[in-house]
Amino acid sequence: MARENHRVAVLVLEGAKPLDVGIPAQVFAGRPGMPYEVRVCGAAPGPVTGGDGLSYHVADGLEALERADTIFIPGYREPATTDPPAAVVGALLAARERGTRLAAISTGAFALAATGLLDGKRATTHWHYTKALTERHPLVRVDENVLFVDEGDVLTSAGAASGIDLCLHLVRRDHGVALSNRVARRLVAAPYRSGGQAQYVPRSVPEPLGDAFASTREWALKHLDEPLTLEALARNAGVSARTFSRRFVKDTGHTPMQWVLRARVDLARELLERTELGVEQIADRVGLGTAANLRLHFQRILGTSPTEYRHTFSA
Repeated sequence: MARENHRVAVLVLEGAKPLDVGIPAQVFAGRPGMPYEVRVCGAAPGPVTGGDGLSYHVADGLEALERADTIFIPGYREPATTDPPAAVVGALLAARERGTRLAAISTGAFALAATGLLDGKRATTHWHYTKALTERHPLVRVDENVLFVDEGDVLTSAGAASGIDLCLHLVRRDHGVALSNRVARRLVAAPYRSGGQAQYVPRSVPEPLGDAFASTREWALKHLDEPLTLEALARNAGVSARTFSRRFVKDTGHTPMQWVLRARVDLARELLERTELGVEQIADRVGLGTAANLRLHFQRILGTSPTEYRHTFSA
């Protein structure tokens, strides 16, 4: 029996931001090889006033949420002073009670917080609104310096493009690295940015080495099977090790060696999915040396073993 596609509902509220609406609608759109289907809905069928000069006409109201496996709440204007309608809050609570996964992009976190489902949990929103979210919903543990937060069945992301990171994270969580990488290629997006990466790093002057560091990261991804030291990375970037390390953390939210380790584990995930190589071979190919070392880092970063991961996600 063919498995039914995962049903995604995108809930458009008054003042909804076009990019935030379009990201999940585009990422999860039904097309060959995508095990998802999407419906865009509102508090009621009909016109919805949007943000940034655009408006929407949705065919479905809140009844569309009743069949959804995942509901996305895009960001909207004036979240710090506007509560979602009581009917929306009730529908989201009923959906969560049924086991539906809820995900908010940017200021959609305010609507999700209005349900009380974020109380006592970590959450994020666009950096410009983190203080307002804390003040309006003091029981939410707001993390202002991450791209997204995964609390299991309730997820939140920072603004704009970090919604892509959240969507790819869910594709990766549902179906593994190979599918999320294919979706990322279609979107011309970065295939993986961890949720813990800094969303915003204030700088007093433009960073002149951003392009060089991007080139160094690209170079490192092609040489993961080789010894990659801080000195080697800095040499490729043409700066001192100390300068490289400091600026790399500002750019990515990770130290260079943390980033390399995560890149190696991510490559190992794809090899576990797409090949029949043994764990020892994969460990060697991704630069982790031994199967024991791969298992150690795999468990620490992903909370599972390579064997269990392969059993779950391999084709």
